[in-house]
Amino acid sequence: MSQMLNTGVRWTTQDVELFAENEGTRYEIVDGELFMTRAPHFKHQQTCGKIFRQLDVWSESTGLGEAVINPGILFSESDDVIPDVVWATKETLALTLDEAGHLIGAPDLVVEVLSASNEDQRRDKEAKLKLYSTRGVKEYWIADWRSRKLEVYRREQSQLNLVVTLFSNDNFISPLLPGFSCTVDQFFSV
Repeated sequence: MSQMLNTGVRWTTQDVELFAENEGTRYEIVDGELFMTRAPHFKHQQTCGKIFRQLDVWSESTGLGEAVINPGILFSESDDVIPDVVWATKETLALTLDEAGHLIGAPDLVVEVLSASNEDQRRDKEAKLKLYSTRGVKEYWIADWRSRKLEVYRREQSQLNLVVTLFSNDNFISPLLPGFSCTVDQFFSV
């Protein structure tokens, strides 16, 4: 469940750092717009874990990169997000990981798992798609555990474009992840 705090104010990371600790609440800023998200649905988290597991197993076997759940990405003071899962090559990590353990540049792959609210869907399918596209993410997956669907956006020329929508029994491969293969069903719980 997400709530957009639209007050006409352009929010920054420094503003959010002044908030009192609020367990279970996640704050993200996209183009100065503040989004507050409560703890997600159990199946949302399961989906994040399953996608991470597939990427992590493949990464360990190939040695090509690293996957992580809920990393902070601080693109700028007005673009500070926490995607569900990311994957980056070792080279990308060397260039984008700061001393505080935050990514300050685009990972190669970003995955967002949809929540039910229209506001959350607008954030992931519009605001974050635009942000990730302008910041140089190479591939963006939007997973919907309710309909067991995966939308795959890939960088073509200078922007992310929807290249395929896959469902449960479809096999998924990616030119970004050589040798990676699984059915879309493997991303979702039974």
